[in-house]
Amino acid sequence: HNVQVSPDGKFAWVTNNGEEPKEWEREHKGMAQREHEAMGNPGEVWAIDTAADKVVVQVRVGLHPAHVVLTPDGRFAYVTNGGESTVSVVDTQARRVVATIPVGAAPHGIRIRPDGKEAYVANLKGGTVSVINTEARREVATIPVGKGPAQVGFTPDGRLAFASLSQENKVAVIDPATREVVRKVAVGTVPIQVYATPDSRLLFVANQGTKRSPGNTVSVVNLETLEVVKTVETGPGAHGVVVSGDGRFAYVTNTYANSLSVIEVKDLKVIATVPVGRGPNGISVTP
Repeated sequence: HNVQVSPDGKFAWVTNNGEEPKEWEREHKGMAQREHEAMGNPGEVWAIDTAADKVVVQVRVGLHPAHVVLTPDGRFAYVTNGGESTVSVVDTQARRVVATIPVGAAPHGIRIRPDGKEAYVANLKGGTVSVINTEARREVATIPVGKGPAQVGFTPDGRLAFASLSQENKVAVIDPATREVVRKVAVGTVPIQVYATPDSRLLFVANQGTKRSPGNTVSVVNLETLEVVKTVETGPGAHGVVVSGDGRFAYVTNTYANSLSVIEVKDLKVIATVPVGRGPNGISVTP
């Protein structure tokens, strides 16, 4: 379902889940279909050796894992367990779970603040974002954000945080200092993943839509004015989005088209569409 490349580029961490969709998934307009599941053994996170293209680590986590993200030093992986409302903390060297943290209902997306001190968790059914202190390994705050938060994100400078509201067709803008929503920005239908450019100037929002009525756009938000400045047409089911480390390109997975769109950030235009495997979801880039 989701993938995260380690900071050194040596491993790609992925969640693996072989279960039927849960009731909380069926309630989510954009994530109710079977194709939103990840394949593999239930309740595990795997690490793939990027040089050998081989699975080298398998760690059992909680029920129905969704997203995985690594701390800036790559020492720990945080995994959301949507089926039991917890986050598993995996020691990537010891290759075992070292903490299980209760959070809000149906946690889905997760990202770690650029300074590594906190993790934000989008609680899909809870309408909240959980704030985890990564040193204490516990939830220290809950931020009400709106309906159907699917994923979160940060600007690299740490000034702003975001939560995609899949059932409101908006993105909540959060001030991490006050832990309050300061604005909601209207975007496309069923926004899922969000990602800011390295200069903290723009936010890319992938609008997936539903299988019956797919979204095929990415909303680009100016982070000074907090307004959408461009809507870029991609493929049906725009879901995952990431920006390259040099800020030149944004990459978007098109779940219903089995393809990847490449957007040139300078001109905000699609410059390539690459066929990939069936139902692409998460995406990550090597350093």
